[in-house]
Amino acid sequence: MAEKKNILTYAGLKQYEDELQDLKVNKRREIAQKIKEAREQGDLSENAEYDAAKDEQRDIEARIEALEKLLKNAEVVVEDEIDLDKISVGCKVKLLDVEEDEEMEFKIVGSTEANSLQNKISNESPVGHALLGKKEGETVQVETQAGMIHYKILEIQRVS
Repeated sequence: MAEKKNILTYAGLKQYEDELQDLKVNKRREIAQKIKEAREQGDLSENAEYDAAKDEQRDIEARIEALEKLLKNAEVVVEDEIDLDKISVGCKVKLLDVEEDEEMEFKIVGSTEANSLQNKISNESPVGHALLGKKEGETVQVETQAGMIHYKILEIQRVS
C-alpha cells in the first residue's frame, strides 16, 4: 500500500525540517552527555538518571523517525501558485457563520499542520473538506457534532 501523502505548506515544511535538525544535532548530543554522566555514577541497575536519559533518548529517536517519514512523504503546496478563485489547501478563508452572524478566518492546511488554536484547519476535517473547491459568495453546510452549521464564504486570500 502506498504511503499517504502529507500535504504541507512551505512554512510547515520549514518548521518540521528545523525540528528534525535540532533533534539530530542538539538533542542527540545533549542526551548522549546525560547518559555518559549517569553511567559515571556507577551501578546502572538502580540509576534513575540513567533510566530517564535512556527513555528520553528513545522518545527523541522515535520523533526523528516520525519526522523523517513525514518529510519523505511530504507534498508541499506553493502558496504563490494557489488559484484564489476557489478554496484549496494553503489559502486563508474568511467565513460568516450564518446562524451566529459571526465572522471567522481559517487557513486550510494538511492534516499534519492542523492547529485549532492558530485557526489552521485540516483539509480532511468536516469544515475543511466541505470548503474545498468552493468559491466566494457560496454557502456551505457542514455536519458537525454540534449539528448542521451554515457558512457563507466572504473572501479567499493568499496567506501572507
